[in-house]
Amino acid sequence: MQLSEFATFPNLVAMFFDRARIRGAAPMLWAKRAGQWQSLSWDEAADAVALLARNLRALGLNEGDRVALVSENRPEWCIADLAIMAAGLVTVPTYTTNTERDHLHILQNSGARAVIVSTPKLAQPLLGAALRAADCEHVIGIEPLKRMQAGALTFHDWQDLVTGDAASARAEAQTRAATIGRDDLACLIYTSGTGGAPRGVRQHHGAILCNVAGAARILAEDFGWGDEVFLSFLPLSHAYEHSAGQFLPIGMGGQIYYAEGLEKLASNIEETRPTIMVVVPRLFEVLRTRIMKQIEKQGGLASFLMDRALAIGVRNANAGGRRRLVDMPMNLVLERTLRPKIRKRFGGRLKAMVSGGAPLNPEVGVFFEAMGLTMLQGYGQTESGPVISCNRPAAGVAMDTVGPPMQDVEVRIAEDGEILVRGELVMHGYWRNEAETARVIPTSGPQAGWLHTGDIGHIDARGRIVITDRKKDMIVNDKGDNISPQKVEGMLTLQPEIAQAMVSGDKRPYVVGLIVPDAEWAFDWARAAGEKFDLVALQDLPAFRSALRSAIDRVNADLSVIERVRQFTFADEPFSIENEEMTPSLKIRRHKIRERYAARVDALYKG
Repeated sequence: MQLSEFATFPNLVAMFFDRARIRGAAPMLWAKRAGQWQSLSWDEAADAVALLARNLRALGLNEGDRVALVSENRPEWCIADLAIMAAGLVTVPTYTTNTERDHLHILQNSGARAVIVSTPKLAQPLLGAALRAADCEHVIGIEPLKRMQAGALTFHDWQDLVTGDAASARAEAQTRAATIGRDDLACLIYTSGTGGAPRGVRQHHGAILCNVAGAARILAEDFGWGDEVFLSFLPLSHAYEHSAGQFLPIGMGGQIYYAEGLEKLASNIEETRPTIMVVVPRLFEVLRTRIMKQIEKQGGLASFLMDRALAIGVRNANAGGRRRLVDMPMNLVLERTLRPKIRKRFGGRLKAMVSGGAPLNPEVGVFFEAMGLTMLQGYGQTESGPVISCNRPAAGVAMDTVGPPMQDVEVRIAEDGEILVRGELVMHGYWRNEAETARVIPTSGPQAGWLHTGDIGHIDARGRIVITDRKKDMIVNDKGDNISPQKVEGMLTLQPEIAQAMVSGDKRPYVVGLIVPDAEWAFDWARAAGEKFDLVALQDLPAFRSALRSAIDRVNADLSVIERVRQFTFADEPFSIENEEMTPSLKIRRHKIRERYAARVDALYKG
């Protein structure tokens, strides 16, 4: 397998069948069943893909028809996605956290004629939407579904659709794949959206292949291309995991393990020993907090070594990633004591952890680098396949940058600081939304054909992109000063007392904060203070509020006058996917939070 091959693949399906031909009986997809990790080989996966593709066509689905996919991460997700494309159809991934209303919007907007759903539980909110959707005709259950009198809906069992003559089905699928071009639509990925109704991003085969080629080049040239093992954790319905957590390992002929969930992620990492991990910043923040607390509880030598490692990490970061000769003796000590223990928690063979989906606080990146783990930050959005750039050791890893643009990606900065992108990775527009498409990809003028990312930034002297904020999220106070909310929020949530934060101040005289206290810290505080642990009741105590005020003041000391959080109030509960205050990729949904707490935040400006 060669890097040059990626440019010759006509589509994602052809890439998969090529890798299956080479890898054959080698394991490809892993899932835990009855407490044991069980694998599906490349050949077995290819047979299932081809049979499902044949039977989807047998249902009467035609070229270009859309098929929605509702499932947790599992081998069948990958097989279904590839089979839909192999049948000449278009995948419409949807989040498992969607409500019936969310599903209805996507089914109606996409015009999906069929849905594949994994479990009866996930089918509950979906079926009501499928009944009301004008175009939906077929429901395929990966696990058996309770049959219902459902009007025009016809139910099918997964097992019935992955049986038959696999050899002839594979020949059919590969023949059809040869007719699919890089410009043909592969999937409609609906942006979870930090505001407004989700829009369907038209990702063509070439957009994802461009992403895979660029990412594979970084891994191959900077870390070596071996028998790669990926642990799939982020929702596959998110463009980042779809491209980097599924099609990148397929392109590299790697293995994919499907994590059992957040609560078992730490043990899954140790068991599967991944070589690459694709994760969002929020998870890194959680892991950093846990590791620091565990080491602090050990005290003594462990705490001393962590402090020394962090001090070296900060110095290296300030020197652009270069190690100082004077730190060599302590680095040797850390390589024999602290760092091997940390690396063992991540399986012991991790080449790199790649952060994407939202900005990574540089301090978090420095922490993991100091602990002996390679941390890379990527940048992109669903509209760009999604990856635009990524840190790479060859270009010098600086935690305040997101690295240089990937291969075959053009980036330039507009006069107002907005980052513009051009290349095969750029979407072909939003589904059935020409007005919004024309807004983000103008068809005339000097910026015609350039994707307007909505992000503000610049390119440093070494060609690396530096993101300063989201254009639409930027706070502009009543004096016209620009303030980056993500910077302030990132600094706040690094404090042990604060789990989550959102700051406001647009067209206002100063910045205020909405705070979610850290539950574990609050429990320890209540016990020390002799108070009953009730997170809501504690917020009324002056001493508790004073402790949070102290944490905010520590952050304020490192902020400019206009950035400082002058007043704060508490949220009633953590921001979460369930209360619709976070996206499935764990970014806060500002408009939802503002709506809920408008009166409380406004009160911070009175008097």
